[in-house]
Amino acid sequence: MRKSKIALLLLSALVASCVGAETPVEETIKKLIEPRLGDGIKVDSVKATPYGGLYEIRFNGEILYTDKSATYLFSGHVYDAVNSVDLTKKRLDEINQIKFSDLPLQHALKTVKGDGKRVIAVFEDPNCGYCKRFRQTTMKDLDNVTVYTFMYNILSDDSFVKSKNIWCAPDRNKAWDDWMLSGKAAPAAPAGCASTPNEAVVELGHKLRINGTPAIFFADGSRIPGAIDLKALEAKLASIKQ
Repeated sequence: MRKSKIALLLLSALVASCVGAETPVEETIKKLIEPRLGDGIKVDSVKATPYGGLYEIRFNGEILYTDKSATYLFSGHVYDAVNSVDLTKKRLDEINQIKFSDLPLQHALKTVKGDGKRVIAVFEDPNCGYCKRFRQTTMKDLDNVTVYTFMYNILSDDSFVKSKNIWCAPDRNKAWDDWMLSGKAAPAAPAGCASTPNEAVVELGHKLRINGTPAIFFADGSRIPGAIDLKALEAKLASIKQ
């Protein structure tokens, strides 16, 4: 619904308003744009860009652009045609970067393969087909890595049940692999296992603006939303100083 409203705005010019000259341009733009985005969206920041007189509007990990008078709204990526650089992607990567050491790794399953020197964190839903395929292909052949798996339950109530059963299993990693690789469900959690990190992980995922699974985070704080193949993952890991 929110995207529909934004798309509708893109089809028409925004009505300009008169604002006192003493108000900074960025603050003026924020006051004009925010109520027009709808759905109670709050603008995180407005920033002048060095390209084309555009101003960057940042909200919920996304970017839109407007002009100095906030008359028009632009959606899409800005490219440096001379150097073939996607400037919007570069900026999105920057604002969505995290501090890996801040992740509550005690809430994740930990798997060490080979020397375990390389480190990644993956957010996955037990009912996510792409996650299962990612595990069955890319992750199966990835070596010399430590993987922290956060069971991020966003697809159904049943996801919470499966994650609880896996978390409460005698061998969590085996229970997870059994389910993701072979479809073998973990036994129901015993009555004595009441505490799981399910809710904490959901809250964390929302804070990190993870809207889909799998989502992969790297030691440098960068992320890749979605499953990738082994070649691409190895290339990414090779580019990071571990």
